[in-house]
Amino acid sequence: MQPLVIIGAGLAGYTLAREWRKHDAHSPLTLVCADHGDFYAKPMLSNAFAQHKEPERLINAPAAQMAEQLGARLLSETRVEALDIAAQRITTAAGTLEYGALVLALGADPIRLPLAGDAAAAVLSVNDLDDYRRLRGLLKPAARVAILGGGLIGCEFANDFAGAGLAVTLLDPAPRPLASLAPAAVGERLAAALVAHGVDWRPGRALRAVEHAATGYRLTLDDGSELFADVVLSAVGLRPRTQLAQAAGLATARGIVVDGGLRSSAPAVYALGDCAEIEGRVRAYVMPIMQTARALAQTLAGTPSHVAFPPMPVVVKTPACPIVVEPPAAGLAVDWRYEELAGGLIARGVAADGTLAGFALAGSGVVGQRNALVKALGAPV
Repeated sequence: MQPLVIIGAGLAGYTLAREWRKHDAHSPLTLVCADHGDFYAKPMLSNAFAQHKEPERLINAPAAQMAEQLGARLLSETRVEALDIAAQRITTAAGTLEYGALVLALGADPIRLPLAGDAAAAVLSVNDLDDYRRLRGLLKPAARVAILGGGLIGCEFANDFAGAGLAVTLLDPAPRPLASLAPAAVGERLAAALVAHGVDWRPGRALRAVEHAATGYRLTLDDGSELFADVVLSAVGLRPRTQLAQAAGLATARGIVVDGGLRSSAPAVYALGDCAEIEGRVRAYVMPIMQTARALAQTLAGTPSHVAFPPMPVVVKTPACPIVVEPPAAGLAVDWRYEELAGGLIARGVAADGTLAGFALAGSGVVGQRNALVKALGAPV
C-alpha cells in the first residue's frame, strides 16, 4: 500500500496529519518538508519579541516527537524537486517516493518589493522560525526598525517592537492600517493607538531604495524624504507557492486551484493551506486552515467531504488596540455603521437588505462582543 504523502510540515500539513489519524490509525503516512520539521505556531512570530521568547521556546513539539505521535515517516530538510502525476511519484534531493494520495501543503513566500539601492537585499521578511531567529539576532536594545506594510502582520510587529522599547517606523501606501481588512474608522483607531504606543506611522508612503549608511541603512521614500534604520522588515504580504504544481501541469491561478473538496486538477492530488486557492479564494488564516484540514481528512479516509466555512473572525494581536474583524463577503457592498463605546468602537457592516453582513471590533472593552455579533450575522440590524 502506497502512503499518503504530505509535502509541508507547517500548520496545514501537521493539522491534516493529525485529523487523518483520527480516522485511520495504521495506514502509512509520510511527510516531506524543506525545513527542520519542528511544530510551532507561526502566528506567534509577530508578537514574541516583547515577551522575550527565544525561538526554541516557540517550538511546541520537535520533529522526532511529531513523527512518533503521528506514526509517520518524516523526511525533514528534504526539498521536493518534481512531481510525476502520471506515475504518482515525487522526486526529492534524496531520491524518489511513490504515493497513493498526495497533499500539497507548501505554504507561501513573502512578496519581495522591487527596491533600488546597494542594501536592498538586506530587507528581511519573517515567514518561519529560522527567519524569526535571524531577525531577533539583529534587534539590539533601542534599535531603529522600519516596517514595510501596515497590514495585519506589519501592525502586530510594530506593536510588539514598540512595546519592547525599539524605535519603530511603520510605512504603508494606504491612508490607514488594515486598509484591505477593516473599515476606515477601525483602521484610524488602530493608527492612533500605535502612535500613542510610540510607533512613527507614515501613511501614504512607500519605500523606493535602501542603501548602506555609516550605521545601519538609509531609506529613501517615494516623496524623496529619508529615514535611517538598523533593521528593515518587509510585511507586505505572501504569494502562494505554486511553482512545483505549475511544473507538474496542475491548474494554478493565484494559488493551486482546488474545488470544495480540496481536489486539484490531477487525480489523487490535493492542496490546502496558504498555497491553495479554494473555489477561487485563498484562505490563509488559521481557522480556515483548520476547517479545510478536517474536511480533507475525512475525504482521504474514504468519506468525501466538501469544506464549509462558518463565520471565522480574524483576530489582530495588537494589544495597544485589540481588533477582531469578520469581513463581509467578497464583493458585497455594505454600509458601515459605527457605535462608539467607552471601551472601544463597534463597526457593523449592513447589507442592502438591512441585515448584518460583517463587523469589526476595536478596543479591549468591545472585543468580547465577538460571539454575540457572530450569532447576529444575517439578522436585521
